[in-house]
Amino acid sequence: MRIETTDPVTNPELILYRRCTINLKNGEQKMEDVPCLNLEDVLGGFGRSFQLLAERDIKTAYCAENPLIINTGLLTGSSAMTGLRTYFSSYSPIKGSKAGFPAAMWSAGSGKFGAKFKWTGLDELILENCADNPLYILIKETNNGPQVELKPADHLLGLSTHEKIMTLHREYENAHFAAIGQAGENWENVFMGSVALSTVNQLKSGDDKLRFAGRGGMGSIMGYKNIIALVAQSEDKNTPITDSVRKVHTQVIQGGGSARLQPIKRGGGGGTWAAYDVMQPFNAVPINNYRPQGNDLPEKLFRENVEKNYDIQSAACYRCGITCHNYISEKNPDGSRGDFIAKFDYEPLNLLGTNIGIHEAGQAGRLIQLCDNFGMDAISLGVTVSYTLSYNERHPEKPLFNGATFGDYDKIGELIVLAGQGKLPAIGKGSMRLSELMGETDYAYHIKGLEIAAYQPETNPGYCWAIAGGHMSMGSYGTLIREGIADVDSWVKVITEDKLHIVGFDMIGLCKFFDITQGIGTKMVVDCLKSDFDLEIEAKEIKAAVRRAFLLGLALELRQGYTKAEYCLPAEVSKNPNQNIKLPNISNPGFMDELAEKVWNVFDKELENDPLK
Repeated sequence: MRIETTDPVTNPELILYRRCTINLKNGEQKMEDVPCLNLEDVLGGFGRSFQLLAERDIKTAYCAENPLIINTGLLTGSSAMTGLRTYFSSYSPIKGSKAGFPAAMWSAGSGKFGAKFKWTGLDELILENCADNPLYILIKETNNGPQVELKPADHLLGLSTHEKIMTLHREYENAHFAAIGQAGENWENVFMGSVALSTVNQLKSGDDKLRFAGRGGMGSIMGYKNIIALVAQSEDKNTPITDSVRKVHTQVIQGGGSARLQPIKRGGGGGTWAAYDVMQPFNAVPINNYRPQGNDLPEKLFRENVEKNYDIQSAACYRCGITCHNYISEKNPDGSRGDFIAKFDYEPLNLLGTNIGIHEAGQAGRLIQLCDNFGMDAISLGVTVSYTLSYNERHPEKPLFNGATFGDYDKIGELIVLAGQGKLPAIGKGSMRLSELMGETDYAYHIKGLEIAAYQPETNPGYCWAIAGGHMSMGSYGTLIREGIADVDSWVKVITEDKLHIVGFDMIGLCKFFDITQGIGTKMVVDCLKSDFDLEIEAKEIKAAVRRAFLLGLALELRQGYTKAEYCLPAEVSKNPNQNIKLPNISNPGFMDELAEKVWNVFDKELENDPLK
């Protein structure tokens, strides 16, 4: 970016970002420095891309007019810890209204690809139309600025996400990579394709330790456009860490919601895995398609039990001190580390483990690895599989597909393979479409067509107003369990004020664990912007930009045909309340009706000033 002001709120046009637009049909490129229109443009991510998507009239995701926008945030590649994020935005093949129109969506991922992309000198890449033949895109730093080339990708076809990345790694030094798997290649039958992003750990070890931009099917959009991978090649440009940023990093590690994610030896809970320990006392760990049974089965995947039989290694992303995820490997007879199995984060561990009746860590890990290598969103895949298993439990006389049931590791693995190969479109297209096909929609755990994360919807009515997945764009998942908030008026404030600010992390380039409790409108972010870019932005201005971006996302949903009736929890939650969950019932019809009325009263007033104009 070219920054010619210290005041981007008053003079956003004096900050320009470098954009390359490629017409994939004929290969034409347009490289330009684009002046920012507002603070959302300056911050980047979906705050910028949604403004571009708002200009398009898209009625089906798989059309030439639907662009794929790849960009970064202002703090991607900066000295700020967790500043690694890359954003992929488009109209989603999986998230859509009952009117049949796709929703605007983005997906975010870490790894080192985002920083390398930024260091090439490019801030945004827009892919228009579709290529006639499989291609990958090389973005490289040159003395004359970023250069973008289209390369044949036939040699990558059919490889796993990991194999594609390692193949390109052998071809390009000093580079990082983004790639789709077979699921994305089979986009016609798989709407939940993800984009795999390379990591330093992966390239050094040769193990498939990837990160993913998983939500919304952006890998399927990439596959539709016949783009198999992206390569970002540049020298590292690590900004020296100033005293003020070093103090911020200390605050991030010791507080801001990330302290509990630290390894156990540092006094934390051992990464995102610790969510099991927090929710199990309330019988709120999702099990067997979000139906907790009030038993101790989830405890089989507690870390303390898994490490008896497997080697567990706490891990962090590049230049990050939070150490939020874990690598699980076989344990050799002598206690040493054996073959790598998978990366454990809470969402895939639950949704491809406990929630489908798998309680053995090695089995759960291998299912996660299958999902990752085929390049599918673990959340959408896991929830669609759990719907299938629940249907089969209800209809043993005429089950779906191979008759898989909860806990049937071999048959569940077969479903994942067939879905990833595009041979099982009923699963590959997600739970909303499958449940409508079967005529049993009550226990399909999606909201607005997008499968929900691994938190019981009974504990999180904020899911309904999330614009990109419940734990990505509405930070209300711990409000009942952690904070004990159970009255309607407080939940209105949670949804319309306090917890929507988490969405701002998908604008600025930081991971949500930077300060998961407050969002990006904090002094810590203000200090990082001042230190790295000499920008004077007040926290209240950042919060205002985040709110405008959120409201634009809400307006885009409504424009795409969503009715207010679709902003609701899965029907089973109210029709068949789970008595095993030891928490106040805030998902009953009376509570939800009052909540919806009051939430819409707030948002409707702001939407009168149409953000789409």
